Parts: sequence; C-alpha cells; structure tokens
Amino acid sequence: MLLSIRSLSKEFPGTKALQGVDFDLAAGEVHALLGENGAGKSTLIKCLTGAYRRDAGEILLDGQAIDPASTAEAQALGIGTVYQEVNLLPNLTVAQNLTFGREPRRFGMVNRRAQSARAREMLAQYGIDIDVERDLGAYSVAIRQIVAIARAVEFSGKVLILDEPTASLDAAEVKMLFSIVRKLREQGLGIIFVSHFLDQVFELTDRITVLRNGRKIVTERTRDINRLRLISYMLGRELEEAARDQRTATKSIGQKPMLRFEGLGCKGVIEPFDLEVGKGEVIGLAGLLGSGRTETAELIFGVRGASSGAAQDDKGRIAHANPREAIAAGFGFTPEDRKVDGIVAELSVRENIILALQARRGWAAPLSRAEQERLADHYIGLLDIRTSSAEKPVGELSGGNQQKVVLARWLAMNPRFLILDEPTRGIDVGAHAEILRLIQEITKEGMAVLLISSELDELVAACDRVIVVRDRRHVAELDGDRITSEAIVHAIAQPGAASQFEAA
Repeated sequence: MLLSIRSLSKEFPGTKALQGVDFDLAAGEVHALLGENGAGKSTLIKCLTGAYRRDAGEILLDGQAIDPASTAEAQALGIGTVYQEVNLLPNLTVAQNLTFGREPRRFGMVNRRAQSARAREMLAQYGIDIDVERDLGAYSVAIRQIVAIARAVEFSGKVLILDEPTASLDAAEVKMLFSIVRKLREQGLGIIFVSHFLDQVFELTDRITVLRNGRKIVTERTRDINRLRLISYMLGRELEEAARDQRTATKSIGQKPMLRFEGLGCKGVIEPFDLEVGKGEVIGLAGLLGSGRTETAELIFGVRGASSGAAQDDKGRIAHANPREAIAAGFGFTPEDRKVDGIVAELSVRENIILALQARRGWAAPLSRAEQERLADHYIGLLDIRTSSAEKPVGELSGGNQQKVVLARWLAMNPRFLILDEPTRGIDVGAHAEILRLIQEITKEGMAVLLISSELDELVAACDRVIVVRDRRHVAELDGDRITSEAIVHAIAQPGAASQFEAA
C-alpha cells in the first residue's frame, strides 16, 4: 500500500475533529474522501500534509513511518496538494510558478530560457501548449489548476491530493482535468479526490471513504456502492426511531402564514422558490454540501442579493435586501462557520451577546452597561453557557459554548424568524442536546425557526416540515409522518431536474 493512515486522532478545544481514523491509498488509485462540512476531511488532509500535528496515530508512506512537520516537508516526502483556490502566484509567469524554488540557474542567476523550456516540457506531459512566459493570472481557472497539478507532481510525485478541484470549472474543463487525473493514475500516482459532486465521484474514482463527525464510516469500491447508500453513509440515520418519537406534531396546520417568500431566487446561485413560514414552526432544510441550503438562508437574510421574488407578512411587503433590513424585519441568522462569521473572538461574552440588539437600536442609542450585564447574565443562565465570567473573551470558550453565545445574541433581539445554519456542528453531545431542546422551547413562544442541518436525525427530531434542496433547487417538501431519514435520502438522491416540491 502506498499510503496508510492508522488510528489518526486530532482534537481542538471542545471538538474531536478526528477520532481513530484509518485510511489507505494504493499506487495507481483515485480514492474519494467524502463527508459533509465538519466531517473531518480537511483536518485529515492537514495532518497528512504537515499543516497540523496529529495527536495520535501513525502515517506510513511506502511502508515507512512519516511525521511531516510542515507542508514543505510533506512535499519533500512526496505528498502534494492542489486546492480549489489555487495557491500559486497569479502575478508571476506560468514558468516561474512551475519552477519556483527550483529555478534552473547559470552563473548564479535564473536561466530564463532554461526555465521556460522546463515549464513547456512539464506541461507537454498533460497535452497543454500555452505561452509559459505569460502571467498565470491571465489564464482560466482550469489552466491554473493544471499548472498547480503539474507543479505538485513535479515536486512531490507519490501522493496527489485534489481538494474540490472542479468547484469552479465548467463541463468541458472538468473533462480536461479528469483526463489528466487518469493519466496520472496510469503513471502510478495515488490520488485523493475530495469533492461534493457525487456524479464526478462515481465517474472518476476507484474507491470511496466516508467520514462523519470525525470518524470513518466506511470504505468501499466505487463500483460496489450506489448513490442512495452513499448519501445514507454521509448523512447518517442511526437515531431514526428515537428522533421520530421526539418530533412534535405539526404546528402550522390551519394557521395563516406568518411570513411568505414568493419566487425568491438568485440567478446562478439558487433557483426561485416559494416558502411559507408559520408561527412557532420549525422548518428544516436538507441537502448535501453545495446543494443550496446555505445559499437559501443567505438569500432570505439579505447576505446575497435576490434577482427575483419578494417577502411579505400580514402587513404587506417586507424589505430584506441586506442584513440590516432583515434584522429590522425581525429576522435572525446564526451562520454555519461560527468562528469566522459568528463570534467576535476578542470581545467578551457580554459584548457578543448584545451585538445584534445594539445594532438594531443604532449606536446613537447605546445600551447601558447595567442593561448589557442584565442581558448577559440572563442568557448565560438560560442557555447554561459555561464561562467563568461574562467578561471572558468568547474565543476562550469551547465550541458548544461559543454556539450558545451566538444563539443568545439573537434571542436577546427577540426575532420572529430565526435561521440556524448547522447550529450543532462541531460541538459535544451535551451541548448538541441542549441546543435542540432550546429550539423546541423558543418555538413554544411563537418564534419560527429555519433549521439547516446535515444530520438527518436532527431534522427528523426537530422539524415540523423538511424542504429538500438539490442542485440549487428546492425539490421536495415532507411533513408529519413523512419526515423520515429514508424519505429525505431518497429525495436528495433522486437524479435529474425536478420541479419544486415534487412528491418524495
């Protein structure tokens, strides 16, 4: 076996990112590494390439134990990586990028002629004939990807990691890239292919490994697995019966909608959709990574501009073209990446909790320090936020407690419609259960919730309705006893285009 990973573990404060993961890669194999956001894919790659130091486990390359302390060291051992966002220098020429760090020299100076000749020779192996003396930034994303692959293979030459390489490519460019990957496979390279495009996974790869919540779920030959089973592995369905027992009855039957979104869409991002929201209702959004779940939330909250459609309540049309208008309309939004888009790590727990309420009031009408402290103490107690003080920097809290602080921020504003994008990702089991309990509690007071989650049992347990998103389109709606893991997976796996809210 070319590459073997055994019992790999990596833990961050409050998060077990990898838990005893095994992974094998053969020479001349394209091996897909799949999983939703937070599954552990990126952490595994970073441990393999020296960006992170693993806490436990071992990595064997050609049967020899390795422990790369940096990406440069991993590259020297033979492991190269190409990311979706090509990490080359667009202001340098193609030749300079291909030979950077290994420039041919003459009399101590870079030999430009030899440099260009070497670059042309490297690209010729992939059937690419371009002007290597032009800046890399002048070429398409596909060409830049190929240049990055050529450099990685030249500098490494044993293991090539392709992390979402086709995300920005059109069909013709994907075909060109795949032909190059197949050539590299024939040359004996081991290739790890990370992608959320399942059709491409089935077309290109030899084996598939699925991670979920930091654990390896399965490794199977691609030809032996079907799309439905693969999605079940990725999303999970172990807690189906318990989840079904927990779900409350639909609250919205017979009620006039509190909010209505009609024909809301963003060209090239999400197809137009209709959505009615009942008072006290929990609506789930299900779908794979890249399906359009987050884009739907961002469109509703005004993070993305709409190209069509409108929102209204019983008083008429609602302005929500940007987050400020959405907040004024009574909307709240906890984003998927709490560390980047949610918390302000350097500010205290108190300051983070009052941010949204203060923004709605305007900075000309500041909350008094006494009111800030009252709100902070109230929500620290209500949500059981584990902190030694309201003045502690929120970045020093565990992931679950950071998530509770973000929730407290919006609850303090008392929104009528709260959007939760992956609210339980990367937190411990206890905090997970607390947040699901909180969702049930706040809806009893009439607040409506849009819950986006890649955890099927979470959707089955918490939601009154579940809307399935596939290929940037809302394709199915489930309610009542039809909300099951099996029904959600079937709706996600259904190939081809579909009209909104087809029967699942």
